Amino acid sequence: MPIRNLGQIVGLAAVLTALNASAQYDYFDHNRQLIRNGVQAVLSCNGLFTSHRTIDQVFTDELAYLGERVIGTASGGNYTVDRDARWVGVGGGTDGDRVHAVFRDGIGCIVVPPDWDMSSTDELPTIDLSYRTDTTRLPWPMGDVVTPTPLDPRISESALSAAETWAFERSSSEQKTVSLLVLHKGKIVLERYADGFDMTTRTRTWSTAKSIASTLIGMKVDSEELALDEPLGFEWLPVIKDRPAPDPRDSITLRHALHMSSGLYPVDSFGMEYATGSGLAYWAGASSVQGMRNRGLIREPGTFWDYENYDTLLAVFALKQTFANESDYQLFPHKALFDRLGMTKTLASTDRFGDFIFSSQVYTNARDLARFGLLFLQDGQWQGEQLISREWIDFVRTPAPASGVRGNDYGGQWWLVPDERKNDVPSDAYSTAGNRGQYVIVVPSHDLVIVRRGLDYGRQGFNRWDLLREVVKAFPKSETALPAQSIH
Repeated sequence: MPIRNLGQIVGLAAVLTALNASAQYDYFDHNRQLIRNGVQAVLSCNGLFTSHRTIDQVFTDELAYLGERVIGTASGGNYTVDRDARWVGVGGGTDGDRVHAVFRDGIGCIVVPPDWDMSSTDELPTIDLSYRTDTTRLPWPMGDVVTPTPLDPRISESALSAAETWAFERSSSEQKTVSLLVLHKGKIVLERYADGFDMTTRTRTWSTAKSIASTLIGMKVDSEELALDEPLGFEWLPVIKDRPAPDPRDSITLRHALHMSSGLYPVDSFGMEYATGSGLAYWAGASSVQGMRNRGLIREPGTFWDYENYDTLLAVFALKQTFANESDYQLFPHKALFDRLGMTKTLASTDRFGDFIFSSQVYTNARDLARFGLLFLQDGQWQGEQLISREWIDFVRTPAPASGVRGNDYGGQWWLVPDERKNDVPSDAYSTAGNRGQYVIVVPSHDLVIVRRGLDYGRQGFNRWDLLREVVKAFPKSETALPAQSIH
C-alpha cells in the first residue's frame, strides 16, 4: 500500500522503531543466567574438592573470572556447599535456576541440570583409579623427586631469572601467573608457584585439554583404528528415517574436526559461547554428545576455520566409537597416556552421561603438563617406548589449510607460531592454549618445554609467544633439533 500522508510515515517509523527494539531482546537470557550459575558451581566445586583450595581462595581467584556476575561472597550468599557430599549449588529464586556441580572420584566435578534429584548423585559416573601406585617418591620425570644439579653453564641464569620475573610481575592485575615451569633437555631448571599453589595443585586446563585429546586420538590413528581422512562414522542428529539422499555431514573427516574446519553451523563463536552450544554441556548438565551432532552443514568441510569446542568433541566421539565397552573407554586416557607418563595427578572430566569433555575439562598440575610436553619434545618417545608416532607429531605441527588467512597459527588441536612472530621467536615452537592462560610450549630447537598456568580474568591478554621470547633468551639453540615436517 502506498504511503499517502505524514501520519502514515510517522506510524511506519514507530513500527520500525518497535521492531528494532524487539530485535535487541535477548532471547537467550535464561540460558546465560543458567550457565552463569553453572560456571560458578563448577569452578567452586573443583576449586574446593579437586584443587583443595579454601572458599576464600576460590572467591579471590577462581571466581574472579566471573567479575560482577559472582553470586555471594566467601562469607555466604545464594549458594550452598555440602562438604560431606562434595557438591556446590548456586542460584535459585531471583538469581535464576539453581545449578549443582558434584565431585566424583576419578573425574572431578560433574554439573547436573536444575531439576536433578540431589539424592541421586550416586548414579553419576565415577572412574576407579585405585589401581594407581604412588609415584611421588620416584625420580623425575616418572615421579616428583628432583635431584639438584648445577645449571648448565651455557644457560644464562640472569636471563632465566628475568623471564621468571616477567611472567609473575605483570602490569595488569588481570594476569595472574600461578605457576611457571621450564624444562631444558628434560630437566627442571625453573619452577615457581604463586602463594596458595604448589606442585600438587590441580587446576582446570581449559582448552589445553584439546591437545591431550588430539594425542589420544593420534594413538588410535597410529594403531589404524581411526583414519584422518575417513568420515567420522557416527549418526547425525536429528535422525531422519528413509533419507532420500546421504547426509552431507558424512563428508566431514577426522582431519576436518581436528583442524577446526568441520563446516558445521557455529554455536560457540560469534558471541554465543555462554548462551548455546557447548556452554550448556560444560555448565548446565546437557549432553556433550547430543549437542555436537545436532548442527547443520553450512560450508564445505575444510574451507573455513572456526574455533568450536564441538569440533573437538566430534573427534572425541569418533575416538569413543573404537571401544567395545564403556569401562575401556573411560580408562583409556589413564592407561594409555597419563599413567605411562607419570601423570598420576591428572583427572579427565566427563559430562553426567560419562562422555569425556576433552575440549576443556581436564584438571592437572604444572608438573603433569610438563611431562606431557616432554613426550612431544622427545618425538613421542617415553622411557624407551614410542607412545605416539613422529608422523602424528608432524600432523599436529602442520598448519590447517583453512588457518592460512589467520597466519597459519593452528595445526591439529595445537597452536603454531603465527607468521608475524616467526622473526622474534623460534618458528618451530608449538603450544597448547587454554582460557585464563594455560600454556604448554614445546620448543624443539632449544630443547625446551615451558608450562605456564594462570588464573587470568577480565581482558586477560597474557601472550605465550612473548613468554617464549623472554625464556628463550636464556638458552642456546639445540644442535640436534629437526625441522617440522608435514603429514599428508
